[in-house]
Amino acid sequence: MSAKKPPRPKNLTSMKMLGKQLGAARRAAGYTQSALGALVGLDEETIASIEQGRRALKPDLARLLDEILDTKGMLSAGVANLPEIDQFPMWAELYMEHEREAIALSWYDNAVLPGLLQTRAYAEAVLRERVPAYDEDEIETKTAGRLERQEILNRKSPPTLSFVVWEPALHMMIGGAATRLDQLRHLREAAELPCVSLQFLPLDSPSHAGMDGPFTLLETPDHQHLAYTESQRGSQWVSDADEVSRLARKYAMLRTQALPPQDSMGLLDRLLGEQ
Repeated sequence: MSAKKPPRPKNLTSMKMLGKQLGAARRAAGYTQSALGALVGLDEETIASIEQGRRALKPDLARLLDEILDTKGMLSAGVANLPEIDQFPMWAELYMEHEREAIALSWYDNAVLPGLLQTRAYAEAVLRERVPAYDEDEIETKTAGRLERQEILNRKSPPTLSFVVWEPALHMMIGGAATRLDQLRHLREAAELPCVSLQFLPLDSPSHAGMDGPFTLLETPDHQHLAYTESQRGSQWVSDADEVSRLARKYAMLRTQALPPQDSMGLLDRLLGEQ
């Protein structure tokens, strides 16, 4: 059975609609993207990203643009009425669009293995642990979507990928012993890819900079530095430069606390030898 494509979230659609409104207002006022960017202290690419719905329009910028373009508060109202993060699983889709194009990804996980490195059986088993439970169609669709994301590993020019995973994730029997064994083998193969750096933070480490939970950092082709975090209450897209910087420093610390890549492969070899 072919997997159905998940519906595009309302938030991303709203961001693109707001971006189109900005583009229309800019053109009506007689500005190029470059000229408008110069007036608000941004480059042409940033204005283009906002108009295409790839970058969020911030409230302060919306108010400034309303004044410059004489849009009577339309842009500010549009920003204020975008759906909230907790109402819809919307930022995940925006993240995945950036993930497909990213030139670099840094990923920390502490409860399960990163989605980009999961086998089909492991991904399905993880999704089955969700409370309240997904129905069978949702599990099939979400599993297919997760595997589709892994295509970036096989791109002609794949991104630079760094993963730090807390060791307990390697020992959990999600899906059973056979699923775990296949997943460990898959990790060992992925660790050999030239674009991948895989490190494990060992249980006996006296330091742990990732106790607040998992997060991902990414760099886009136009060199935006963005982040994505997950928690029990949902997912959050992070574009504020200060917040992204804090997570980047946390990730740098995690890499120093984790086993080096070669020792991490040795840990996988030991676990596979115990089977």
